[in-house]
Amino acid sequence: MKSETKGTAVTIGKNVAVIFLLLLSMILGLVGCTNRPSESGEIISGDAAGNENATAEEPVIIRLAGEDVGLPNPFRHTAGGAGVSKATLLYDTLLEKDENQDIPWLAKRWEMNEDGTSFTFFLHENALWHDGEPLTAEDVVFTFNYYKEHPPVSNSLTDGKKYIVTDTKAIDDHTVEITLNSYNNTYLSKIGSVLILPKHIWENVDDPTTFDGNGATVGSGPYKMEIYNPEQGAYRFVAFEQYYGLQPAVAAIEWVPVSDEVLAFDNEEIDLVMPTADLVSRYKESDEYIVEEVPAYRNSYRLMMNMETVPELCAVDLRKAIAYAVNRQEIIEKIGRGVGLISSMGYVPSSSPWYNSDIEQYDYNPEKAKALLEGRTYSFTLLTDNSAKSTKMAELIKISLDEVGIDVTVESVESKARDNALKTGTYELLLTHAGGMGGDPDYLRGIYGEKSTTIKGWSNERVNELAKAQAIERDETNRKEMLFELQKIIADEVPMVMLYSTVTYFVYRPEKYDGWMMIRYDHNQRCDFYKLSYVVRN
Repeated sequence: MKSETKGTAVTIGKNVAVIFLLLLSMILGLVGCTNRPSESGEIISGDAAGNENATAEEPVIIRLAGEDVGLPNPFRHTAGGAGVSKATLLYDTLLEKDENQDIPWLAKRWEMNEDGTSFTFFLHENALWHDGEPLTAEDVVFTFNYYKEHPPVSNSLTDGKKYIVTDTKAIDDHTVEITLNSYNNTYLSKIGSVLILPKHIWENVDDPTTFDGNGATVGSGPYKMEIYNPEQGAYRFVAFEQYYGLQPAVAAIEWVPVSDEVLAFDNEEIDLVMPTADLVSRYKESDEYIVEEVPAYRNSYRLMMNMETVPELCAVDLRKAIAYAVNRQEIIEKIGRGVGLISSMGYVPSSSPWYNSDIEQYDYNPEKAKALLEGRTYSFTLLTDNSAKSTKMAELIKISLDEVGIDVTVESVESKARDNALKTGTYELLLTHAGGMGGDPDYLRGIYGEKSTTIKGWSNERVNELAKAQAIERDETNRKEMLFELQKIIADEVPMVMLYSTVTYFVYRPEKYDGWMMIRYDHNQRCDFYKLSYVVRN
């Protein structure tokens, strides 16, 4: 498996990696030279960081494959998990997410008013910024006000286009009250995931998207940035010794450039790898490694049907026929190399506690597809990106549909062109993939509800009603009934054909580090993207 970085790809050995990073800190003209927090020059030991495998003489340093994802502050990192995950190690949030729920973080506890429109957060009294300044309620108030005028890259404070916070005020130095425009089942999590900014640094910054001066990466998180080299995609974060919360688990985290991640892992140059399914067996056979298999709902393939520009697709029997005709298990065998999970046509994945199993599953049934078509034939163009995986998948879909009387012409373009076609609706059929399928199923409101921009030319009044109602229903039993009905209608209507979700393998050496968190309740991403992978948990 290869990772591309901007600039020249470099493969480095263990000794070279150490020298490389030391040289970076001394001689390169890095952004970190002007904006990193003041350093004591002292790196804590692995034992002090809480890793039982460490010794005082050998502090644990995790090394991972690097790529440039921007300056890791809320305004400068790239969109997507790789960018925001680095920022979350530097900047804290009021709440954090574990395997089951939102948990206290910068806020040690919180209270909700009777109608659920106001939350009071009680902050840790001993929280500090990386530059030693105390963190107070005024920083939280400033952050929410600042984000209203200057939205961060990862913005959780809007619902549609509306800013959900109406007021934020400091009750005292360590107590904050946040008032919302209405109750919604997801709003606590939304305000809880906001990266808190130091007021004393950002209050005089007019354009945060260009600011890279002193303090541009000062947060209150468990790690501080020591090195950032955009040309190499190299970063070095070191443990914040005065951290108030769960302690940093390692002395440092380094992202280093590699040209072949599997080879780099085998040579012990990096400490975590995601091999393809055909390479996993070699690691399973050795006690040196731990192999974790995780459903990757960030990468779920689906077939989009444009009912706005193709009137024939407005017929539900045609959409159902397409769903029955596509051999999804064959796609998993031939594209996923036998590894993958058939997706629910009701969208919510089977691992979710909100999943309704009592819906039509659309098992492969070409005869049923033909019966629904009643001898009618159709001809469509299927747009896909030009990657080998997608084009092969599109060809398999073409073969399946051809068998039932639906002629398909596959057109492959660059992924950006495919994404633009999806956004603008300039397609007939389109093969794509997306994530965001974990956590609270309020996402159904955005995807299938009346304000959806995802599905072209389809709407259902009952879906619109249920999508709105479940968002504000506070009785969990009633809400679950609404969400189950939503999934049933969606599966019966088939506004898009859900294909399959990939499975990700993670391999690591537990003797080096064994603190990886594999699942987060709201979104299965990558264990190296989770903040809790890098702190000592009880």
